[in-house]
Amino acid sequence: MITDLTELIQLCKDELHDREYHAHHASILTSEWNAISCWFEEHKIREFNRETAFSYCDEMIGSHIITEEMSSKQKKRLRAIRMLLSYQETGDFEFRTPSVEYTFPGDTGETILRYLQHEKDQGRSEATIRCKRVALCQFNRYLTEEGLGFDDLGVDEIEKYFALTCGESLSLRHNNANHLRQLFHYLYEFGITEKDHALFVLKDQYRNQCKVPTTYSEEEISRIIAAVDRSSPVGKRDYLVLLLAAEYGWRAGDIIRFKFNQIDWKKNTISFEQSKTDVPVEFPLLASVGNAIIDYLKYGRPDSEAPEVIVAAKGCTRGLPLASTTIHSIVSRYMRAAHITHWQEKKHGPHSLRHSLATNLLKKNVSMPVISTVLGHQRTETTKIYLKVDIDSLGRCALPIPPLSSPLYGEVSVL
Repeated sequence: MITDLTELIQLCKDELHDREYHAHHASILTSEWNAISCWFEEHKIREFNRETAFSYCDEMIGSHIITEEMSSKQKKRLRAIRMLLSYQETGDFEFRTPSVEYTFPGDTGETILRYLQHEKDQGRSEATIRCKRVALCQFNRYLTEEGLGFDDLGVDEIEKYFALTCGESLSLRHNNANHLRQLFHYLYEFGITEKDHALFVLKDQYRNQCKVPTTYSEEEISRIIAAVDRSSPVGKRDYLVLLLAAEYGWRAGDIIRFKFNQIDWKKNTISFEQSKTDVPVEFPLLASVGNAIIDYLKYGRPDSEAPEVIVAAKGCTRGLPLASTTIHSIVSRYMRAAHITHWQEKKHGPHSLRHSLATNLLKKNVSMPVISTVLGHQRTETTKIYLKVDIDSLGRCALPIPPLSSPLYGEVSVL
């Protein structure tokens, strides 16, 4: 890990250039990086790490996490420093500056930490553990502020928690409810609570009221892929990333974990367990994807012993696996380059290409079970959300309105 601040700043500047950050935005970030460099010199600090970075933020900005009292300028300054720190630790810029620290005080906090460790020991993915940590940290804060223990909970207390933390967001409530149910099952199973409080988590109507997915047409997808300059190593990598997202509908987690041992060149298949669901899936090795892999390996991939196919091309993370946020940045970059209309106002990460694949297959009259298999859904019911965007098929389902024969419809009410 690079601890020299000058070297780290230069790597981050190069990353800004590679990601085509706007000149004005890049100058703001660079200015703040120069400011922390001066602060380090004044305090004779030689090593940049989480502790020293947070000390600077607390002294010069007032906090190392976002607070309600912060001005827009302070938030931008904080963002700049945390970008340095996250790039040092993960090789990628932090997707957003957190507004909370995930600490778990009190007896309930200790129990939740044991639960998270139990889930990790059960083989849950890091992404799943991270989502649980965020949701349960908020829940533990609620318990602490209300002076509640697990055995004090009932429907009213849990509904109050949802009202305070989820507001009108049905999706947020749905996800938090699932995390609570799993926690309560664990507490009951291991004898920590006398009853299973999952019974007090009321069901919601999320599946019936969820939003219509963001999709792009086949013509737009083609333009996005064609926007890649495949003459450079980075271009060859990005082209492969886009194909995996668009042709197979892979999630970002599956793309960054794509390994050599998942490819069977003799059978022309790719097989693995999905990062989100652990469901095993198998895909045919399409000629376009196979050629893109070979081109990348021969002329684009840096020397690396990493088992992952796709790795970083530059900087201190050269040869290391990419982060999920990098996949999001890659897709966004080529949507901009392809001049896709209103892409910034819609979902524009790899998941939008996954939605687009499902929708475009549906328009070609591919059956729901087949689409479900392609996406790796455990239940066909999950795939039915895409029926909402197949306007043409929905139009054919409309029934004609029967003629109105009752004389009552012709009468005019006069007050």
